[in-house]
Amino acid sequence: MKSVLLGRVLALLWVSVACADVLVQPGFQAKEFSGVWYMVSMVSDCKVFQEKKDHLLMSSATVTASAGGNLSVHMEVPGAEGCHQMDVEYLKVGSEGHFQVPALGYMDVRVVNTDYRSFAVLYIYKELEGVLSTMVQLYSRTPKVGPQALRAFQDFYPTVGLQDDMMVLLPESDACSSRGKEAP
Repeated sequence: MKSVLLGRVLALLWVSVACADVLVQPGFQAKEFSGVWYMVSMVSDCKVFQEKKDHLLMSSATVTASAGGNLSVHMEVPGAEGCHQMDVEYLKVGSEGHFQVPALGYMDVRVVNTDYRSFAVLYIYKELEGVLSTMVQLYSRTPKVGPQALRAFQDFYPTVGLQDDMMVLLPESDACSSRGKEAP
C-alpha cells in the first residue's frame, strides 16, 4: 500500500514538473473562447489513442465561459454507434487558460495558442489507469482548418515530445446533430 501511494505521489510530482514548461495563451479570454469548436486534428503518445486513431472522426465542442473563468463544455463525439454526448466542466487552476477536468480523472488542459476567430491549440496531460500521456488537439471554428492553424499545431506538438507519426487529421462525420444534421 505504501509503495502504491509513494508511486502516485512521485507520478504527480513528475506531472507537475513535466507540465510546468507548457505556457498558456498570454492574456487568455474565456468569453472570447466560447462558442462552437471542431476538433480537426490530434496527436498523442497514448497507447489507446494510437490503436484507435485511424478510426476516429471529427468531433465538436460547444464551450461556454462562466463567471469564475471555468468552461462548461458540451462534446459531441461521432462513433460507430452514433453520436456520444458528454458535458464536462473545465475548472480554472492558476492562470487564465489553464484547467483541470476532474470528471475525467487527472487531466491538465492548457490553451497554448488561439486567435479565438479560427483556431486553438490545446495541450492535455492526463493519467488514465496509472499511465501518463500527452495529447495536443487542434480546434477550428469550421470543419475546414486553415494553413495558419495547421502550422501553429505542427510547430507546437514536437516541443512536448510528440512526433508526426502520432498525429491524425480527423475526417468529418454527419453522426452528430449539433452540426445542423440529423443523428441516425
